[in-house]
Amino acid sequence: MGKADFLSPKAIGNRIKSKGLQKLRWYCQMCQKQCRDENGFKCHCLSESHQRQLLLASEDPNKFMDFFSDEFKKGFLELLSRRFGTKRVQNNIVYNEYISDREHVHMNSTQWETLTDFTKWIGREGFCKVDETPKGWYVQYIDRDPETIRRQEEQARKKKQELDDEERSARFIEEQVRRGLGDKEPEENPVFTELKRESEEEKVAFNLGASCSAAGPSKSKSSSVFGATAKKPAALSSTKRKEVPSTSDSRSEKKKKKSALEEIMEMEEKKKQSVRMDNWLRPGIVVKVVTKRLGEKYHKKKAVIMEVRDKYAAVVKLIDSGDKLKLDQAHVETVIPAPGKQVLILNGSYRDTEAVLEGIDEKKFCATLTLDSGHQKGKTVEVAYEDFSKLA
Repeated sequence: MGKADFLSPKAIGNRIKSKGLQKLRWYCQMCQKQCRDENGFKCHCLSESHQRQLLLASEDPNKFMDFFSDEFKKGFLELLSRRFGTKRVQNNIVYNEYISDREHVHMNSTQWETLTDFTKWIGREGFCKVDETPKGWYVQYIDRDPETIRRQEEQARKKKQELDDEERSARFIEEQVRRGLGDKEPEENPVFTELKRESEEEKVAFNLGASCSAAGPSKSKSSSVFGATAKKPAALSSTKRKEVPSTSDSRSEKKKKKSALEEIMEMEEKKKQSVRMDNWLRPGIVVKVVTKRLGEKYHKKKAVIMEVRDKYAAVVKLIDSGDKLKLDQAHVETVIPAPGKQVLILNGSYRDTEAVLEGIDEKKFCATLTLDSGHQKGKTVEVAYEDFSKLA
């Protein structure tokens, strides 16, 4: 009986049944044929084509098993790295997504009998970090791509540089506070003495008019007196009294101290916020065109920024041809000149400061600059490559 036509109901039904995943035990990897039931798989194993494949595999069985194992490992790790990256995920989740592709290499043709054996093997070989939990085995891909490692090191270096800027700002605030407190003499603690009377008959009188003493001797006589006589006892007159500053003066001094400290902290906070900014385009600097959308004519060509629009766009003029282009900030990069040339700092604590390039440290991805403008002129600083550019 011949095969049914392509558009016949039987052929369409067979194609519908063959879609999706089938039983793994009824799949022949050598022939790459999936059977729908046990009877079909048995008939396939007795077929002439399958027998020829078995004779071919019997010549070197290890070669075929190693090939299938390598293909399975590559497909599994590629899906893990592309889909989940370096996140920790359960191995069953990755495997279910891997076998959703009908053309994948099945595990029954590899050297591993179970998914757990394969998970342990990739952990021993160092491809992933694996750990066992009550919910099952978890895997975490280890990315050893040189470009990824370089990008992670660069991000760590930038983070360290930001932390260094914050530490310098904190030290500057502490120095300002220390100088402000060092100019004033420390206040002495008041000494309190016990009040004693010379005789039982004498009565103690208290002068509560602190402001009356400043008003004059005439008003001091009308002070409040507790008792029958206003005579001050000898014990009180001989007691040493410490002059205490008025409440209004102490409050004003505290207010001045607090306001001065607040001003310093606000100034440093504004400075810290302005250390790193997203936009760095400045007129008059030399940049390099890195986008390929404009063609090879402008790719890797140097240009001078003539005008900055909306912070993130610029009108540039190419040095070679003189053509003018409007480019986004992401389409250009900074240019590092030869030592001794003038540069402009575009980001960081010394933003918009002109400097002279002294040298380049390739290991740290930074350069040594001598400030040529501002109140810190002559100071030598280290600035990252992307934070300065050549002046036109």
